[in-house]
Amino acid sequence: MLFRLLAVGSIVLVVCVGLGAAMVLTLAPGGWTVAKAVMLASCLGAAPWVGFCAANGLIGFGLRLPRPPVPPRPMIEGKLPRTAIVVTVRNEDMLAVMPPVRRLLDGLDMAGAGDAFALFVLSDTNGPGAAEAEERVVASFRAGDRCPARIHYRHRPVNTGFKAGNVMEFLDNQASGHELMLILDADSDMTGTAVLRLIAAMREDPTLGIIQHLTVGLPAASAFPRLFQFGMRAGMRTWATALSWWQGDECVYWGHNAVIRIAPFREHGRLPWLPDGQPILSHDQIEAAMLRGAGWGIRLLPEEDGSYEANPPALPEFMRRELRWLAGNLEYRHLLKMPGLRPMGRWQLIQAILLFGCTPFYLVFLLASAWAAATDTTSPFPFRPALAATAIWAGALYAPKLLGYLEVLLSHAKRALYGGAGRVLTGIILETVFTLLLDAINVWAKTVATVRITLGMRARWTPQNRTGRGVSWSEAALLLWPQTVLGVMVFACFAHAGWTAVIWAVPFALGLVLAIPFCVITADPAFGAWLRTKRWAAIPEELS
Repeated sequence: MLFRLLAVGSIVLVVCVGLGAAMVLTLAPGGWTVAKAVMLASCLGAAPWVGFCAANGLIGFGLRLPRPPVPPRPMIEGKLPRTAIVVTVRNEDMLAVMPPVRRLLDGLDMAGAGDAFALFVLSDTNGPGAAEAEERVVASFRAGDRCPARIHYRHRPVNTGFKAGNVMEFLDNQASGHELMLILDADSDMTGTAVLRLIAAMREDPTLGIIQHLTVGLPAASAFPRLFQFGMRAGMRTWATALSWWQGDECVYWGHNAVIRIAPFREHGRLPWLPDGQPILSHDQIEAAMLRGAGWGIRLLPEEDGSYEANPPALPEFMRRELRWLAGNLEYRHLLKMPGLRPMGRWQLIQAILLFGCTPFYLVFLLASAWAAATDTTSPFPFRPALAATAIWAGALYAPKLLGYLEVLLSHAKRALYGGAGRVLTGIILETVFTLLLDAINVWAKTVATVRITLGMRARWTPQNRTGRGVSWSEAALLLWPQTVLGVMVFACFAHAGWTAVIWAVPFALGLVLAIPFCVITADPAFGAWLRTKRWAAIPEELS
């Protein structure tokens, strides 16, 4: 394990030093200014996370090359531990929630394992008549099951402690007789094979407290989730494989599509209150850190077969989800000194903070670059060091995804799952353009949210829309006018320095100017239908 930690640290250090040196060589010609100093400082501030991305990408790529495209099915023999399938819901469309659960139960029954499982739908829904409507849907589901007694529904009128409180109340009052718990979100979709894979690992290692399955996006009709998950899947494969390798039994937990050992979780997974007396919004990383601190293993299974979730159908929903996650992750700064955590557990909290906490550095770098372009009339444009700095920055930051794509392209069997090399390459081009535009849009929104939270403003955990829809021009303009204004101002500054500076800025800032049409077009049902017809950016589950 020490060697693995040193390997990760060495890659991070090399990237940081290389990026810092390239930036110094880029900025030094013509003398230093305040704008150049801010550019260098913001670059160095983001460098550790950029290096961490490179480390996970390179390590995950090396480990995944010999892996088969589909893992073998688990061999389940003997008596299985009693397992509660827990589905947490709050103001969800139950007619969309229950079909994946039906497929899971049917898959477990077909494997001869169904008798070891019971389903519990745990509702925190509010609103007049909503809970009664949910209960009717579950009652209908129960009536159609081969064993109605294994289907349960429970509603809390007050969602104390949010999802974590919902689950812990179940463990305290309804989980008797169950050794394990499979935790699912309202948009989760797992196969019986994937679940039995997790159960087998838990049975083989009694020291495991949580085992998390890599979860990928479901086939999507809308263009936005389709393009997003095509790239996310490539990046998460390498990322999760690397984390599993160097974090071992102290790995991450993402809060769903995972199997948990009930007794230790009930004893050690109770969340503390935040210093202001409020409940914690984002529960998963701190629960895992507390469990690991008590001596229980947390493992990540980096297989992409059989564990799925739905992604937001359009940019507005995606931004709201990102800001919810940002708010939850930044709360971990209050827990870093919490007693009883192991060093890796504290790192998991820092890792979650950095995922969003580095974003302001990107915006500051962009603004300082525009400032320098508009005010510095003496410095020459250093093409070669600027190219090196850009290549290190972008190559390292997007390394998990780029190397995930390369993994597919190098294997005939893996290319075939995506429809062949031509479709893979087309999907890569479309998704790369999509991501560059999206990242520029998100930088502003995340930075503003980070500042608000730092100033003490608390985010609300609002219900999610999971249904595909179009976005009107007026809705997009109301949401994204700040990005558009900022983009126009930034490019006006770069234009002052000439076309070279403008062209250099296009990949990383054009999304600001195009934010409104990007939002409308990626939510347009016609565009999504066109991508589906062409089968571009399709994932294996769609093509099969």
